[in-house]
Amino acid sequence: MKVAIVGGSGYGGVELARLLQQHPNVNLTQIISHSQAGANFSEIYPQMTTIIDEPMKDLNLEKLADDIDLVFLATPSNVSHRFVSDILEANLKCIDLSGDLRLKDPALYKSWYNFETTAEAYLDQAVYGLSEIYQDQISEANLIANPGCFPTAGLLALIPLIENQIISTESIIIDGKTGVSGAGRGLSLNVHFSEMNENTKAYQLGNHKHIPEIEQELSEKSNDSIMVNFTPHIIPMTRGILMTSYTNLMIEQTNEQITELYQSYYQDQPFVRIRENGQIPSTKEVYGSNYCDIGFQVDSRTNKLIVVSVIDNLVKGASGQAIQNLNIMAGWDQRTGLHQIPIYP
Repeated sequence: MKVAIVGGSGYGGVELARLLQQHPNVNLTQIISHSQAGANFSEIYPQMTTIIDEPMKDLNLEKLADDIDLVFLATPSNVSHRFVSDILEANLKCIDLSGDLRLKDPALYKSWYNFETTAEAYLDQAVYGLSEIYQDQISEANLIANPGCFPTAGLLALIPLIENQIISTESIIIDGKTGVSGAGRGLSLNVHFSEMNENTKAYQLGNHKHIPEIEQELSEKSNDSIMVNFTPHIIPMTRGILMTSYTNLMIEQTNEQITELYQSYYQDQPFVRIRENGQIPSTKEVYGSNYCDIGFQVDSRTNKLIVVSVIDNLVKGASGQAIQNLNIMAGWDQRTGLHQIPIYP
């Protein structure tokens, strides 16, 4: 399959390029960047020297449609929704890594993303690409809305509990911690070295744009309206997300019962790994890989279940899951091109 990346100069784009170079069934034919058009990809990312030594191009959909089968949109928010109709009318498949197609209610884009969507007609058509949960729909889709990084980690931890009615839906508290690469490659005082080094910050309390995405998917699985308290934190590391979800148990459960529930739910999913015997995963244990590791503890004293899920925000939280979705769409093994073992230490 021939593919192109639109938005190749960002972290999501270069991670896609790195992973696609190892995919046996894919030919990356073009990398497109409006801001860096004409510059060699290896000039922007010298680690790609001798691997991808080609100039990036500006977007020309007519020429693109003659050369590829699928396009990855690794653009910032408020960009990809403008191109979706043209891409689909050119009979191209599309996987969008931005947040422009994840929410089904178009009004939410104004209140959470601060723009008016121009892709309202395609929001219902876009399949939410949480690979382990919507595999059947993804396999038949032409348009995928790749999930956000925080939602990927949080939803994989919570959906099995919601579907099995193990926890109360009225008081879900999620604490998220992310490395600085989640903020993208753009210049920002917030992630300046002297601001971030030896420092940890909570941000966007109660108004992070991933909140409606998490609530949408949990509500879908519960057939009820769910609201969550989600607080993200940025910590001084490059990659990784650790999500700690605090939930109230509806029925008495042991650690063994919760282990069995998770293992049964994800038994056919190679990228979700369930920890046993009270082991709690850390971000370093999934670094550079497409795994989501989940651990938990039943707190019988307070009747709570505490769940910890970890991912690499640039792989399972973005580009790796996009390739996993590509594999599902194409009918290939989910693991194709994604056999990377976590880098440790």
